[in-house]
Formats: sequence, structure tokens, C-alpha cells
Amino acid sequence: MSVLAVAAAYLVGAVPVGFLVGRAFGIGDIRRSGSGNIGATNVLRAAGTGAALLTLAGDVGKGYAAVALGSALAGGGTRATAAAAVAAVVGNCWPVYLAFRGGKGVATGLGALLRLAPWAVLPALPVFVAVLATTRYVSLGSMMAAACVPLGALLLGEPPVVSAAAAVVAAVVIARHRENVARLRAGTERRVGERPAPPAEAART
Repeated sequence: MSVLAVAAAYLVGAVPVGFLVGRAFGIGDIRRSGSGNIGATNVLRAAGTGAALLTLAGDVGKGYAAVALGSALAGGGTRATAAAAVAAVVGNCWPVYLAFRGGKGVATGLGALLRLAPWAVLPALPVFVAVLATTRYVSLGSMMAAACVPLGALLLGEPPVVSAAAAVVAAVVIARHRENVARLRAGTERRVGERPAPPAEAART
């Protein structure tokens, strides 16, 4: 396994796309808006659909690119490619460029796993769409989709290191949603399209 490959994947994964898009759209520091997250969902609420789509595309693209770069630097080895996928997601969640305060790894994980195990990712996409359509909870759909990928890798007979990397990525994504899980349990998680409660109402809840 190449240390250079893993380091390169981390640095590419750590590029704070949502932060840069927020700046470009005049929001300033996106971490001071909404949930404080730099991902596409918070960018959507703060800057609108165009900015969110740009953030989503950028995060997916950098995840894919990070793994492709890591794989190329390591000569295409499966172990190094799997390690690069994990490193890309770690970079997104704990980016050195933003003092290790980053996103939740969903879109970057999607891009990374599309490069690592594309056929295992495909079943997760309809799961995300179905959960989002029925509940309008992006967080719940993201976690359930992430959990599907390692299962898909196992069922498809991917190498154990690939299934293990997918499981680590899923675990990171779910762990980064711990606050969302708490809000889901409390019934206070915001749905897509739902406006924030007025201050007086929020104070009563």
C-alpha cells in the first residue's frame, strides 16, 4: 500500500467544496448557516438549488477523483484503492483545510465507492430515493443507502478488502449523522422543503 496514494486521496477528499461554493454564492462561511455543515443539504437551505447541485456534483466528483488518483499512484492495487476510498471520506469529514471540521461524507463516499465498487453502489441509489420520497429525511436516506453498499459488495463477491472499506465508509457516514439520529428520535429532524419554525414556536418546542 502506498502512503503517498492514501495521502493524496485524503487531500483531494478534503477539498471543502461546500465551503467554496458558499463563498462564491455570497453566503460567506457556510459553517455559520443552518446546521453548520458544509454538505449539499445545508448549502441548499442557505444558498438554493443551484449551489446545492454544484456542491453535490463537486463532492461526488472529488470522491471519485481521489480514489482514481490514489489507485494510479499505487499502481492499481485493490488494497491501496480501498484505502484511498476510506481516506477520501476521512478527508471530507475531517479536512485539514478547515481545521478538521468538515462534512458527513455522503456525497464524497458515493463518489469514492463508485470508483471502488460501482455495482455495489447501484442498489443503494433506489434505497436513498425511496426513503427520501416517503419520509423526506435526507439524513435517514443517506444512512440507509450507505449501509446497503457493504452488503451489496458482499453479495456480489467483491474482495474482502473492498467490502471492509465499504463498511468503514458506511460506519463513518452513520457516525457523522449522530446528531441527526438524535433529532430523528426526538421528532425534530427537518424534512426536505420544510421551513424552520418561527422563533416563538421554536422556543416552545
